[in-house]
Amino acid sequence: MKTFYDSVFINGSSLYQDPEYPIKLEYYKTIHDEKTSKAQYGIQIVKTEFVDGKVNVESEELENITNNQEEIEELLGILRNNTVTPFGLQEILDQVLVNK
Repeated sequence: MKTFYDSVFINGSSLYQDPEYPIKLEYYKTIHDEKTSKAQYGIQIVKTEFVDGKVNVESEELENITNNQEEIEELLGILRNNTVTPFGLQEILDQVLVNK
């Protein structure tokens, strides 16, 4: 199951490399609930790019990051505030979790 957390709509002026087209980033909290264990929280980021009348979608999901709902909400906030894309999800989470 996944729950919508937040989204960011960015244009070229807010990126290091100015794309010609806007990008929408959506952040989701995922929950993997097994009957034999506690809920495991994960994160999914979906990037939607609108190019020449076409829609390109890229997605990345990491499961079982933590059992703590407050921690997953904090991580989602960090990712959203820094407009992390699916491509950077693993690397950024590795850095953030090492520094905790």
